Amino acid sequence: MASVARLHILQQSSSVLNLKPSSIASEFHLQSNSSSLFCNPNLLRNNSRVRKLHLTPSLCSNSNFTPENASASGPSGSIVGDLLDYLNESWTQFHATAEAKRQLVAAGFHLLSENDDWELKPGGRYFFTRNMSCLVAFAIGEKYSVGNGFHVIAAHTDSPCLKLKPKSALSKSNYLMVNVQTYGGGLWHTWFDRDLSVAGKVIVRAGDGSFQQKLVKIKRPLLRVPTLAIHLDRTVNKDGFKPNLETHLNPLLATKHDDASLDIKDKNNSSHHPLLMQILSDELGCQADNIANIELNICDTQPSCLGGANNEFIFSGRLDNLASSFCALRALVDACGPKDLSDEHAIRMVALFDNEEVGSVSMQGAGAPTMFQAMKRIIDSFANQYIRESIIERAIRRSFLVSADMAHGVHPNFMDKHEEHHRPELQKGLVIKHNANQRYATSGTTAFLFKEVGKIHSLPTQDFVVRNDMGCGSTIGPILASGVGIRTVDCGIPQLSMHSVREICGKEDIDIAYNHFKAFYRTFSSVDRKLNAD
Repeated sequence: MASVARLHILQQSSSVLNLKPSSIASEFHLQSNSSSLFCNPNLLRNNSRVRKLHLTPSLCSNSNFTPENASASGPSGSIVGDLLDYLNESWTQFHATAEAKRQLVAAGFHLLSENDDWELKPGGRYFFTRNMSCLVAFAIGEKYSVGNGFHVIAAHTDSPCLKLKPKSALSKSNYLMVNVQTYGGGLWHTWFDRDLSVAGKVIVRAGDGSFQQKLVKIKRPLLRVPTLAIHLDRTVNKDGFKPNLETHLNPLLATKHDDASLDIKDKNNSSHHPLLMQILSDELGCQADNIANIELNICDTQPSCLGGANNEFIFSGRLDNLASSFCALRALVDACGPKDLSDEHAIRMVALFDNEEVGSVSMQGAGAPTMFQAMKRIIDSFANQYIRESIIERAIRRSFLVSADMAHGVHPNFMDKHEEHHRPELQKGLVIKHNANQRYATSGTTAFLFKEVGKIHSLPTQDFVVRNDMGCGSTIGPILASGVGIRTVDCGIPQLSMHSVREICGKEDIDIAYNHFKAFYRTFSSVDRKLNAD
């Protein structure tokens, strides 16, 4: 969908024309299958030219793709088409991080390692990854001095899904099935009768005895969780569909067959079906016996696309929270050119964490000190190994965090589930989240500052408060805010069908969020200076 617009952009950037994802993300050993990248037969005839221009699979993100709707991503400057590409690449938190890494390298950011010394300089742009599922990127203002603040947007890369158990091989009634566990609070009934597959991270044994971590994605429909026929469950429409998550949610892989043709030495001593391991090895281009470990998600194979009568919606899985992640990442890249940083005294940062959907308590989650350790290392780098008393604390006090996570748009069929005066609508801008019990980290001051940024740039905002008689979700905002006392606002793009296998948000809200985040980076310093506060 964004392919026409992207061709125009790429033709203006010779540095991007020669950049291939496989060369950029070498750390992740990204695998691709050129024969499955494109859905349009006419494009296949010019495959070599298209690969040079690095068109991503958005070309087939809508089965109704035609030249007439090729510009459906909106007016010049819209990032919606690029978001669709990002979503279609990012089936898992690992793939989302790898794609973010590719885009940062393409934009001129330098990859750091947490295991090495950092040599930083004013005007520099840097990033590092952790566990292949967490990423922190930052750009240092040309006028930065030790003790100045950090302007951060934080989001998360994970989404509710099904994951393979360590021993996934399961057989019932002559079917080969996959044993799964639920990750996060998903709407699990939406995973039934979907065309599913697997993607994630594997560890492969190399010929020299070393081990490599590689990403894998089986793009074709491989699995399915079938519902029970209504003839065998006559009361389902009256009593509701209430599957047992341990016994009813295991996907079908195949019917049992002879494994003699499979290239696996020990077919009887595997935690996973030999057939599944053979499929993975074929995709990775290795021997099945060399796959030492797998960490795989179950994924919906239906591509992300535009929808609605006017193409005003985005239909996709994993909008929560990859939409926020992409808008934040793109805003940082586009707000951190050399001219943007020439008069900046602060440090602009994006932090994308894993495991938010299960509480953030992991080494790659927001509960770990990843972001604040990075802040300290940056300050150390410019302090010439001498840290004056309380300089880190003062830097944190001057900092500001935007916790970006998707918000609950009002559902037209369930309006009573929203507080009467706080019903966020799609296409009306970012939602500021408030909760007196601190399930969100927004305060009156932080809400004012973030809204003021939007007001300067004529960007709309909305407010959300959960009903007093309903429970309230939470975000990484309170975790990060309470960790070191950084000022924080919780906000999000409104959506419907949150935590479904297939979610919905408004196309206009994507561009509003992107522009608001970009304005935050460029404008917050001047806004913050005008406020006198303790």
